[in-house]
Amino acid sequence: MKANHQAVIRKFLFYLLLVVGAFIMLVPFLWMISTSFKGSGAVMVFPPEFIPNELTFANYQEVVGKFPMMKFLWNSLLVAFLTTIGQIIFSSMAGYAFARMHFKGRDPLFLLYLATMMVPTQVTMIPQFILIREFGWLDSYQGLIIPTMFAVFGTFLMRQAMLSIPRELEEAAFMDGANHLRVFWHVCIPLIKPMIATLGIFTFMQSWNNFLWPLIVVSSNELATLPLGLSLLQGRWSTDWSLMMSGVVISVVPILIVYLFAQKYFIQGMTMSGMKE
Repeated sequence: MKANHQAVIRKFLFYLLLVVGAFIMLVPFLWMISTSFKGSGAVMVFPPEFIPNELTFANYQEVVGKFPMMKFLWNSLLVAFLTTIGQIIFSSMAGYAFARMHFKGRDPLFLLYLATMMVPTQVTMIPQFILIREFGWLDSYQGLIIPTMFAVFGTFLMRQAMLSIPRELEEAAFMDGANHLRVFWHVCIPLIKPMIATLGIFTFMQSWNNFLWPLIVVSSNELATLPLGLSLLQGRWSTDWSLMMSGVVISVVPILIVYLFAQKYFIQGMTMSGMKE
């Protein structure tokens, strides 16, 4: 009985910790939604009102009416989608080469490639900007998308996933006359779909929230992504927080939709990410 009593207490404390953690994570999100429906004068009311006395949609109307939010939204969707597709293609191909193909210097090359993850992104932006400028890609979709299609982290994830595939499947395919391309497409890719979904979610979220690289490359509102567009809502001397929060809510909705559709594969991919070589 004592052991059962202790087990119940541990389970209760565990669920209590989960509830507290969920509360801490959800409160800022719910406060953002609440603020987006408040009038400009209701934001600084004391004590704070979690549920507004008067709900208003004027903030959303003003954001969409005064700012080209639909253009910013389209730019972010296009850049995030193409960046995600590019990272999945190139990372999976590189991961297959490092995991399933044998060539001289493969492992030292992968370690050297992996070591670049320790270099801060801010350091590599300077040479990237110089290259983009020499190519004439400043203020263009090419400059926004192509440099972000290649990622060491994605290659690492794909390599680890492909290392888990049994060698017998690969050998059987080679005995049937398949080459590396067919093995990659027909054997490896179907078996690592959960990890591909995980990489896709991570890449989409990173590209969607990316502010610094578009700020460096883009100089016109025609190509501005949503994070850059949201910065226009911030005034020089003061900020209308209700207006700002309504824009942030608009920017969060696509991320939630992507996650809800891919959460099954995301959970499976997170489980696969712990597999050993």
